[in-house]
Amino acid sequence: MIISRTPYRVSFLGGGTDYPGWYLNHGGAVLATTIDKYCYLTCRYLPPFFEHKIRLVYSTIETCQSVDEIKHPAVRAAMKYMNLSRGVEIHHDGDLPARSGMGSSSSFTVGLLNAFYALLGMMTSKAELAQQAIYLEQEVLKETVGSQDQVLAAHGGLNHIIFDKSGNISCRPVTISRERIAELNAHLMLFYTCIKRTAANVAKTYTEEIDQKKRQLRIMKDLVDEGLSVLISGSDLTAFGELLHEAWKIKASLSAKVSNTQVDEMYQKATDAGAVGGKLTGAGGGGFMLLFVPPDKQHKVREALPNMIHVPFNFEPSGSEIIFYDVEEDYIMEEQLRRGKPAVTFQELNPEETLAWPS
Repeated sequence: MIISRTPYRVSFLGGGTDYPGWYLNHGGAVLATTIDKYCYLTCRYLPPFFEHKIRLVYSTIETCQSVDEIKHPAVRAAMKYMNLSRGVEIHHDGDLPARSGMGSSSSFTVGLLNAFYALLGMMTSKAELAQQAIYLEQEVLKETVGSQDQVLAAHGGLNHIIFDKSGNISCRPVTISRERIAELNAHLMLFYTCIKRTAANVAKTYTEEIDQKKRQLRIMKDLVDEGLSVLISGSDLTAFGELLHEAWKIKASLSAKVSNTQVDEMYQKATDAGAVGGKLTGAGGGGFMLLFVPPDKQHKVREALPNMIHVPFNFEPSGSEIIFYDVEEDYIMEEQLRRGKPAVTFQELNPEETLAWPS
């Protein structure tokens, strides 16, 4: 039995510049953190007593005889990629709902790959987990997703992520004191709008003609450096909230689907009650709303948004982890003998764990 725990993320600045259609031509950057809300995946080899060979339990229950019969696209792709031949049972549980802008699909993919490696008695780096999840989601599944969610889910922590035009991705922890991190955390509020949407559908509206959004995306990339400067300088954090507000207005201009009347009304009520700035946490359209609110104004913001669910959270430093491991050695030895070598091989990573596309 294996249990992996993988965090969800909150993106502050730079969202949109992490799509390969943009950063492979212009470069990109994101400032974001993971939080203590998680995707849990329980995985075990299935005993040979059942009529089915594969069992999946998520919002749907699937029982299958082969990998090709699996309806869940990420599970099907990951099992093929890892060359899993033995029957398995997989259970998914999440602290937050799917399709809510918290990077849940990428947390699922990263956590699943991590669990599969553990099931095979193998270890891999956080950089490798991220690059494999990016490859599966963007190249195999052809999903319209960026590259920040997978990196954050794998690494964890408050990070400055740089997307190079060469395709390399560098994840750099933001080096500020614990007191400064706690101060930032204390100014943030997370609310669930109760509006579900599929991020890819929203993202397609501005990524298909992304070069026509050059002015907005270049500003959004520049705001990352400004946000870092505020955090590192130790200056008044109110400026960080103002940057969130500026970034949200720019992002909303990318497509009519990024925001809507309902979201605009929620945001206006929050700012009227004392919020300095904020944004929807994902591609847009709904999901979770992040707000920057001075602690002495937070009770007023909660009162102004009675129909939204307030979700207190703390920053999370660890990324995807195996929190329970119990696999019989016979299973591991049998798999390793069957393979003769690891299922997936990667080029050497540099000391900064720069990511590169799988060959």
